[in-house]
Amino acid sequence: MSCLQRQAELSSSEELMRCAKSQRAMQVNSKLLGMEGDPDLQFLLQGGDLLKVRSSSWRKTRYYRLQEDCKTMWHESKKTFNAKQTFSLYDISAVRMGRQSEGLRKNTEEMVEGRCFSIMFKNRRKNLDLMASSEEEAKQWVSSLEKLILNLNNLSSQEKSEHWIYSCLRKADKDKDDKLSQSEMKNFLRLVNIEVDDDYAEILFQQCDKSKSGYLSGAEIQHFYDLLTHREEIDVIYEQYAKTTGFMSPENLVEFLMKEQRSKASLALAHTIIEKHEPDEHVKAKKMLSKDGFLMYMHHPEAMILNSDHSELYQDMNQPLNHYFISSSHNTYLMEDQLKGPSSTEAYVRALLKGCRCVELDCWDGSDDEPVIYHGYTLTSKILFKDTIKTIKDYAFKTSDYPVILSLENHCSLEQQKVMAHHMSSILGSALVTTPLGHGMPTDFPSPEELKGKFLIKGKRLNKLEAIFASETAADDEDDDVTEEEESDDEDEQKEEEPSKKKKKLKLAKELSDMVIYCKSVHFNGFEDAVQNLSFYEMSSFKEGIAMKLAEESANAYILHNENKLSRIYPAGSRTNSSNYNPVPLWNAGCQIVALNFQTTCPDMDLNQGRFLVNGKSGYILKPAYMRDEATGFDPNTLTRGAWLKHKTLHVMVISAQQLPKLKKKKSSIVDPLVKVEVHGVPEDVAVKETNPVENNGFNPSWNESFEFEVYMPDLALVRFVVEDHDTTSGNEFVGQYTLPFNSLKMGYRHVPLLSKNGDRLPSAGLFIHVMVVDVK
Repeated sequence: MSCLQRQAELSSSEELMRCAKSQRAMQVNSKLLGMEGDPDLQFLLQGGDLLKVRSSSWRKTRYYRLQEDCKTMWHESKKTFNAKQTFSLYDISAVRMGRQSEGLRKNTEEMVEGRCFSIMFKNRRKNLDLMASSEEEAKQWVSSLEKLILNLNNLSSQEKSEHWIYSCLRKADKDKDDKLSQSEMKNFLRLVNIEVDDDYAEILFQQCDKSKSGYLSGAEIQHFYDLLTHREEIDVIYEQYAKTTGFMSPENLVEFLMKEQRSKASLALAHTIIEKHEPDEHVKAKKMLSKDGFLMYMHHPEAMILNSDHSELYQDMNQPLNHYFISSSHNTYLMEDQLKGPSSTEAYVRALLKGCRCVELDCWDGSDDEPVIYHGYTLTSKILFKDTIKTIKDYAFKTSDYPVILSLENHCSLEQQKVMAHHMSSILGSALVTTPLGHGMPTDFPSPEELKGKFLIKGKRLNKLEAIFASETAADDEDDDVTEEEESDDEDEQKEEEPSKKKKKLKLAKELSDMVIYCKSVHFNGFEDAVQNLSFYEMSSFKEGIAMKLAEESANAYILHNENKLSRIYPAGSRTNSSNYNPVPLWNAGCQIVALNFQTTCPDMDLNQGRFLVNGKSGYILKPAYMRDEATGFDPNTLTRGAWLKHKTLHVMVISAQQLPKLKKKKSSIVDPLVKVEVHGVPEDVAVKETNPVENNGFNPSWNESFEFEVYMPDLALVRFVVEDHDTTSGNEFVGQYTLPFNSLKMGYRHVPLLSKNGDRLPSAGLFIHVMVVDVK
């Protein structure tokens, strides 16, 4: 046999071994996902050619397939075979069938509608627009990806953790021999965010290398995994209550739930928990809960920091619309900055899917008599008004059924205003509110419940709403196509980048004017003037600086104003980079529509996400009763006695963290995590406290540090947990955070999920804390 033949046989043998190992890896991961032998999973693992579409002239074939970890998609170009790229299925927000993206609508023909699909990402990454060879194949890709993503998202935190650790073990095994050398073990520890010195690494390795072979395999790797994932803090809690032959009985579990977690508990509930979370069938048959089962339960959403009752719709939705804080977006069409960033209908999709209920449309004359949306007098790109309305209709009620307000900044000519009115009427149909609800002239706003599935237009109106019910006035108006009205000081006039600051007459088309019912834009001339001259449906927009000053100097007057009317706040025009302002002082003053730049990741958006995290993510949060009282004396800036004063002490012990992500620095860098606990609310309640940093351990750092906070107005308070990578030279770097309302905290030992900068869940990362809230008499 020649050397070449022997080499060929050896290569063939190695390839077979690699294939066998890949098959084993796939089997392990598919079993964990509950998709062993699933035809959809097999389809993705096999993969296939798809046409990637970037423009009408750039369409290239790429081969896509799922990697053996069952959570990463890989693709390469046939032309440049070695060019490989991957993306995680955890980063996908949606897979959409058809030509639903702007790119596919613009760059493909209607005849290929059924062959097209798009992969949308959670972060700022551009959509991936693809075309299959047939409609059947496109449907197969979409349904298979949706099924796998659903299964991944349905994994418990514990299962996601196991999945992630197993993937890191596979990556660390460089020569793919199913064994770990000491250097490979150190590489694995770096992958999971732990840095250990050589002496400790050797001790750990020798402890696991029972066979003294110089590498770990089989049961030795399992032993290494067990040592690594051991949670001493869980042991301490579990052993305190596992009084029945080393296991928790239903009675033990009830005692734990009532004593430590301060929650209502019964034997029936304990049996349900055991049945649902105990992984060992033998233990379950004995009606007991093992340590693994206990940990599985502690990771379940019902046992985590957020009160699971508040995850659902739990507030009264029958109050007038202005009695709610409303999740609101500014310059919704922008993906990036205010000067030259792209405008996109996708920005509306992202905001609406996050529960946003008030979106902004800056409308300008476009070519071919079609109005466009963009940031006027800048280089931002333009999108068609009609495409935007279609997109809003398609995605308005995916996350929440409650009403969406379309805030119009109208810079269009009369002719194109009529086109705007036509598009809204024809596309939104009966969902668009064009007359007051009920009979006769209303005296108050309808409720979110009454407005379910409806669209409201915020904009200028030629006359008072009362004119609809005055027959003689209505008759006079019937023949008027347009009327001139002096333009009010709304956002479009106050934008600092607009060159002309002169008052000008606005010509307003009657067709557009008549669509404004409950949100008529007017100039603000002071609180007294508003009381005397404005109807309930007439609302003003305030630039952040003016609003902040009013909230600081005239908070009670602002609260009383908002008890009867709506207020919209928007960022200063100087924020050309789409930065945000702190929304909390404006909420404290009762302002409902506090509009933020949803496209910008920042602590202010974290607070917004935390405020609207509860009540079923409906985008509506009922204001406290004392902010809905027309005679309220409440002022958030002074601690006077009243129904609002509910002094509590918040005790937080930060115990540990699990599987913090590596930051995108050098591959060898390990985080030095610290935890900040912040309270946001009325000025007296605002506070920040932080732990010491833990060096070189992002996998399982431990702190056991306790903090106390005095909270006087819990109804308005938010609690934010932030993890940062400590750095004395360049400043700390963000790792993850979680924000929730104070009143939605659960007491006891709780896991806290962590979110990325974009507000998406970090799959395996979290904090473990202890919380206690004590009433102060």
